Amino acid sequence: MQPLIRWTVLTGLCLLTPQWAAGETVVFETTSPYHHIKVVDRDQLRTLHFDNTHQSQISLNDPLQGHFEYTEYFHMPWLWNPEIKSVYMVGLGGSSIQRAFEAYWPQAKTETAELDPKVIEAAKDFFQFKETDRMKVFLGDGRLHLRRTQKKYDLVILDAYTANRYSSYIPHALVTKEFFALVNAHLTDQGVLAYNVIGSVTDTRKSIVGSIYNTLKASFPQVYLFPAEGSFNVVMVATKSKQRVTKPLLKQRLDKWTAASEVTFPNFQKRLRQFRATPPASAKKSEILTDDFAPVDGLLRTR
Repeated sequence: MQPLIRWTVLTGLCLLTPQWAAGETVVFETTSPYHHIKVVDRDQLRTLHFDNTHQSQISLNDPLQGHFEYTEYFHMPWLWNPEIKSVYMVGLGGSSIQRAFEAYWPQAKTETAELDPKVIEAAKDFFQFKETDRMKVFLGDGRLHLRRTQKKYDLVILDAYTANRYSSYIPHALVTKEFFALVNAHLTDQGVLAYNVIGSVTDTRKSIVGSIYNTLKASFPQVYLFPAEGSFNVVMVATKSKQRVTKPLLKQRLDKWTAASEVTFPNFQKRLRQFRATPPASAKKSEILTDDFAPVDGLLRTR
């Protein structure tokens, strides 16, 4: 079968650079202060593009079904805290994660900060994002919101990569020691942070994976890794609790949960196989990032 689109892999989010193919329908296109945005349909798949990168994708036959494996690891924090009720996310994209949370976790309410009004427009008009009592979005800066609010959350999710016409990048303000300390202060006692990072856990060179891991460790007592199988995505899970957990312990929790018929997300067992409790290979060579020192662009180019 002819591939949907021939992709040049940048690695990531899934941050893939599309080589536009015939047979596509551009259903929405606009330019915002932040991106050139396209929504493209092909073979019952709808894809959101920022500039030259592939940001989000859903099936038109089943809009709840996302097509990026790494997003499923954002459900793993429930293994640390099964009572998650309040979720804060930075970045809306095509709203795949938000809509999945609404479907699978009926006790959870999600708030999302999105900086680009055109992204909100695209999500509502073309990706079936609809605000409800349990799923809200507001226009604004994700870090600034945490500085101004007194609210605490059970789960904070950062999927902060974006793109311009030249490359992928990550906002400096969302990777620093000061920012992670701010997140920690806005988590409940059993709160969890989940962060999507582009890179490899086995690369021994100085890298963004090693730097973000070390920076998280400066603010959180425990950090775990879930490297995706099908892309260069690593979802890091940082916990406010000091208790160290192992894969057997998490599996025991999941088995007990499953036996009680309380599991709603279907792929827990499969995704738990990727759990790692050891630092990435690059951690020994990678610096802690601060507001005064965060060369993330250079670190991304080393992958």
